[in-house]
Amino acid sequence: MCGIAGSININLSEAVVDTVLRAIERRGPDGRGIRRLGPATLMHTRLSIIDLSEYAAQPMVSFCGRYHIVFNGEIYNYQELRALFQGEHNFRSHSDTEVVLAYFLKFGTKALDYFRGMFAFAIWDAEKNELFLARDRLGVKPLFYCSVGDSFGFASRPAALCALLPGLSRSISRQAVRYFMEAGYVPAPYSIFENVQKLEPGHYLTVTGKGVTKTQYWSADHIETDQSLGDAQESDLLDEIDALIDDSVRLRLVSDVPLGAFLSGGIDSSLVAAYMMKHSKEPVRTFTIGFQDKVFDESEFAAAVATHLGTEHTCERLAVDDLLELMPTFVKQYDEPFFDYSAFPVMAVSRLARRSVTVSLSGDGGDEAFGGYHYYQIMNRLQQAHRMPLALRKMLNSSAQLSSVQRMRWLGKVIAIDGSAPAYAFMRGVIKDATNLMKASLLEGTHPLSYLFSERASNFPGDLSYAETGMRLDLAYTLPDDYLQKVDVGSMAFSLEARDPLLDHKIIEWAAKLPLSWKIRNGTNKYLLRQLAYRYIPREILDRPKMGFGVPMAQWLRGGLRAWGESLMEDDQAFDALELNAQAVRSLWKAHQKNKLQAHTALWSVLVLLQFYKSQVEQSA
Repeated sequence: MCGIAGSININLSEAVVDTVLRAIERRGPDGRGIRRLGPATLMHTRLSIIDLSEYAAQPMVSFCGRYHIVFNGEIYNYQELRALFQGEHNFRSHSDTEVVLAYFLKFGTKALDYFRGMFAFAIWDAEKNELFLARDRLGVKPLFYCSVGDSFGFASRPAALCALLPGLSRSISRQAVRYFMEAGYVPAPYSIFENVQKLEPGHYLTVTGKGVTKTQYWSADHIETDQSLGDAQESDLLDEIDALIDDSVRLRLVSDVPLGAFLSGGIDSSLVAAYMMKHSKEPVRTFTIGFQDKVFDESEFAAAVATHLGTEHTCERLAVDDLLELMPTFVKQYDEPFFDYSAFPVMAVSRLARRSVTVSLSGDGGDEAFGGYHYYQIMNRLQQAHRMPLALRKMLNSSAQLSSVQRMRWLGKVIAIDGSAPAYAFMRGVIKDATNLMKASLLEGTHPLSYLFSERASNFPGDLSYAETGMRLDLAYTLPDDYLQKVDVGSMAFSLEARDPLLDHKIIEWAAKLPLSWKIRNGTNKYLLRQLAYRYIPREILDRPKMGFGVPMAQWLRGGLRAWGESLMEDDQAFDALELNAQAVRSLWKAHQKNKLQAHTALWSVLVLLQFYKSQVEQSA
């Protein structure tokens, strides 16, 4: 795991290079590498995981001297790929980076089809003066870029990119602000900056003298459901997914440094730990954060799984308010506005794990692939409701808006929305009444989240169910731009590499073909994966309500974060620049402080944006 950055046709002083590298140094504290190649400059910060020798240092040059690479991530099947090349390539290191170079040298852009892993990398062709950048299929690793005239820059994080281009306009994208207010994240290809883009998952860029060309090389969008699997034997399907996950975990255990696993005691992380134990000669090290407040505490479930599997388990017990000490880290490391405040426990468990290991496996991806979220059951029922005439649904909505129960009003709205993708955009929105907090100018000049979701869903198979549409949209946006970035930034803040076995593209492709009946059955979410988990962990341990990482944001905004929030609320300039309705937000703040409303979701979203704006103003001063 590393940090990468680079440029074309930008004159970089040593001071600027140093600033760029410092912006990504937590991603790679073990070494720095800089190479100037005519019009191009490549930069790298190294977290040594595979081949700790200097032979694996970056930037790395191909054996022929033509290609130079900076690479972030892991190619988990690199040993198999290397073995296929053993007779025709003289490898100087034992790193996956050199395997990437060898395959690019032989196959060009088609090399991406061979890689199983998480990655963001750039390769400079010194003969043609061309740059190639690629991002992994599911978007585990981030990659930001900017093209201005004949100048081009890229980096792992936007803070590094801004440092790389000191003259870059930091104008905030109005569209990004709206998406953030509705979704809680900024979806690719947008970034919070008008002139900066994120490379989407499953895409690559080529940068030549003629300009920048973007190409998609992988997507789950077009995968059709194999309805014949609906009649398959459950045991046969379990054997198939068992083998796929087993192979994925096996590949992710390759490391020259200590590794462990995050363990919540839920299905996904427990399965990952179980497979790790199958392939380990010694007890696997597992890590959990426990909280004194039982409302947020999952540690007893994790401990039960650890005891059953025989892992070497570590649990750090905290008061939930102890997480507030991570606020400065959150503000600095999440250098794009980020709503998901479960980032705080993610940072805490990453800090805990890093005291013992350098790599930790997680269970991310199981919910999106196998139907784990409650949203999917709601979408399943909504599909039935949407069979009623639209006029009748609008009448029901009008009646629902008279209710004093907020959930009833929301239900009325979603029933009256026409189409599965717009309905899912409403349900997935973190603020259901976000439009009330934005100025008319912002609403009139931008698209809603429903537009983005509908455009993407137009690529899906026509017979996809509402629930499966939700899963595909989560794979496309919520997973890479929210959940995976939460873990990437939160773990990298403590120089810890996080690996996601359930996000192997072979598993995702297999799950996408699986009929909905194997994902949601008789009111049970994640049915097939749950049955698989029972092969390794007793039902009585796993059968419990889904919790997930949580923090008491409502209380924090009335307590430990109140002064911070009130200071940001006074900034009229920030409200104007972001085109947010200051009066509506301040009224909401007062109502929340008086405990008349639980408005923490909306308020935290606004405060994160205000904090980001404040940081940008301070950095530009």
